Amino acid sequence: MTVNASKTAVVTGGSSTFGAAYALKLAQRGYSLVLTGRSESRLSAVARDIEERTGAGVEIMVADLTSPVQLKGVEERLSSDEAIDLLVNSAGAAVYAPAPGFAASAIDEQVAVNVTALTRLTTAALTGMTRRGHGTVVNISSALAFYILPVSAVYSATKSYVLTFTQALQQELAGTGVVVQAVVPGAMRTEFWEGSGVELSAFPDEAVMSPEDVVDAALAGLDAGEAVTVPSLVDIADWESYEEALRRLASGVSRSVPAERYRR
Repeated sequence: MTVNASKTAVVTGGSSTFGAAYALKLAQRGYSLVLTGRSESRLSAVARDIEERTGAGVEIMVADLTSPVQLKGVEERLSSDEAIDLLVNSAGAAVYAPAPGFAASAIDEQVAVNVTALTRLTTAALTGMTRRGHGTVVNISSALAFYILPVSAVYSATKSYVLTFTQALQQELAGTGVVVQAVVPGAMRTEFWEGSGVELSAFPDEAVMSPEDVVDAALAGLDAGEAVTVPSLVDIADWESYEEALRRLASGVSRSVPAERYRR
């Protein structure tokens, strides 16, 4: 177990089942915690549980990441607190529905949490981390970045963004001492599905992982130096083949003339 005495980890969505699982595992690794979320009562309950079980110091920071003012407060903490060495962007929003007639409020919330807040909090954290020459950011994508459903247009797009954004940062930060990891979980047994438009019961049991197992896999991948961790993926060669296919595709997408099949 990695011990990180005097280091602080910030976990967004800290009152969710998944965020709480991440927070507990990080406390067990020796981190002090700052948990953010919308519900003070739920955050307080998670904080008390972790403090009782681990003895770690846990601070709560009530913030609605769709609020520009409250988001700014979290940003300022991330950029100014010299003890922060890890940020886990686990907060997420999901509504599954066909794009025609999709409620504007649902679109706005998903983009605000999954894209805008994640991007701004990541860049805020990197301000201090790059200055200090160390630190880690973990961004939670989703299997739906790849496994696109007819009702997941907005959600899948936001989670594809998370993956692409994180991979670009990995290139930018090479050699700085700062690590950025993308985690790509599949379906998890959490309250995430409530009100999303998709029932967890729609998935077979063998396709649903516990949040604790997802976090254990994500941290094992982080320890192993994985840039992208897919907790369910049995053969890492499948991911390597996917990346190689993307590299081959990228080499041909910008040329001076159209491909032969488009010329008449």
